[in-house]
Amino acid sequence: MRTDRWIVVFAFTILCLFLQACSTLPPSAEKVETRHLPAAADTASAKYDHSEVAKHPNQSGFRLLTLSTNALLSRIALADHAAHSIDLQYYIFANDMTGHLMMQHLLAAADRGVRVRMLIDDNNFDDKDHLFEALDSHPNIDVRLFNPFQTRNPTLLSRAAQLMLEWRRLNRRMHNKSFIVDNNVAVIGGRNIGDPYFDASSDTHFRDLDVVAIGPVVQQASEAFDAYWNCDAAYPLNQLKKTDSSGQRLAAARLILQKEVRAFAQSDYAQAVLEELPNGPTADKRGTWFWGDAELVADQPEKVETTGDVPTLRIGPRLKTMLDGAQHEILATTPYFIPGDAGTKHLVSRVQGGVSIKILTNSLASTDETAAHAGYVHYRKALVEGGVQLYELKPTSGQSQPSTSIGKSSGISLHAKTIVVDNRQVFIGSLNMDQRSKLLNTEMGVIVDSPGLARAISDFFHTATQPSNAYKVTIDPASHHLIWQAADDGRPVTYESDPGATTKRRAEVTLLRLLPIDGLL
Repeated sequence: MRTDRWIVVFAFTILCLFLQACSTLPPSAEKVETRHLPAAADTASAKYDHSEVAKHPNQSGFRLLTLSTNALLSRIALADHAAHSIDLQYYIFANDMTGHLMMQHLLAAADRGVRVRMLIDDNNFDDKDHLFEALDSHPNIDVRLFNPFQTRNPTLLSRAAQLMLEWRRLNRRMHNKSFIVDNNVAVIGGRNIGDPYFDASSDTHFRDLDVVAIGPVVQQASEAFDAYWNCDAAYPLNQLKKTDSSGQRLAAARLILQKEVRAFAQSDYAQAVLEELPNGPTADKRGTWFWGDAELVADQPEKVETTGDVPTLRIGPRLKTMLDGAQHEILATTPYFIPGDAGTKHLVSRVQGGVSIKILTNSLASTDETAAHAGYVHYRKALVEGGVQLYELKPTSGQSQPSTSIGKSSGISLHAKTIVVDNRQVFIGSLNMDQRSKLLNTEMGVIVDSPGLARAISDFFHTATQPSNAYKVTIDPASHHLIWQAADDGRPVTYESDPGATTKRRAEVTLLRLLPIDGLL
């Protein structure tokens, strides 16, 4: 009888989870369509931006954000100077220290009358303390979730049930990253909002790149944001929540955020930020701009609704045109590199045609995704034998490099996504060089024709690939096996297997390599 009772309880639990997972989303047509506001012209920041752009007709200006602290301060400064609108979309907006800091400044902007639109992918959405829900109740703040789960705050079992029932939909995510203020200035690149992306985490420290942009490309970014904000996959948070105590929650959220921001101001991290402030211009400080013709490229949001590959909905063909135009050199940085058989053959053929191709990605020891590394391993030897120069980032680097933010902190993992072609054309954005970014997730970035910006990103690449910071993967002429060459304390070293990786990680990759999962990576 006891066994039978447990069977009934288990069956009832599964039924409840199934019914919970099968709950339907509200019709997305119920939301109000809104558009970006005209570019501001009545603030000191706007006047400065317009005066700079006027000196370079039809071109856009860019400032590279290499330092993680500078990237955080630039977003804070932009929010503090906003007069009319802030539009932001992120794959991750974490509910942590830097996330709370950002929330506090967005709330202060809304209190001044600034319209704030926040579009966040639901895959990693965490609304502990109901902070996002509270912000959404502010009359000047709207929060929407992209491709949401059908239940809010699902249990692990409920989430697994939803994934099984709606795998095709929920496996496709919005990976875009942009932060647009007053339709005059934008931050575009690879960083999410969260401690690991601003060097504020105690474990993982992502090495990443963004650009602050002014000029015509900002209007293009605003139009891309509108397409996502108003698409069928974007759901207002207030239509997904089940309770209505937003008034009290906004008051409570103010207290929580004030407490968190006071704690942040007293932290060692905040002191380090203040010490680094003179070393580089934030978005509110005068500094050098790199100018050039620029194009904002973004997948269409409908990409997540397709059952097959529709090239017209994605930015891949445009980037392939850029790469195929290379005459001399391609420098590419990507945290996950899974080119596939066709991509591997194409890269090797370009090398054989005289184009130097250098790629920086994560090592097994530095990656945060062992599954992605397992996919990469399939193609690594063929790439190296074909003449592609591969570099893998060390999990800890050697000398501190303030100009590139390749520092001494432990747990370093590469997260930047850039391409430089012939020391002139540049792509910087959210796109990883893998099948997931190509076919499943939505991505965005900027393509810029600017030798100055290309030089700055090339400097980042060359510093990151120094023997003290990365392993160069080559072939041992005697054994014909892969070897890893680097420098430790200034001395050259050679490894015969993935250096620095734990036995657990090696075992994971060995197992994952046996699975046919490349298309999911």
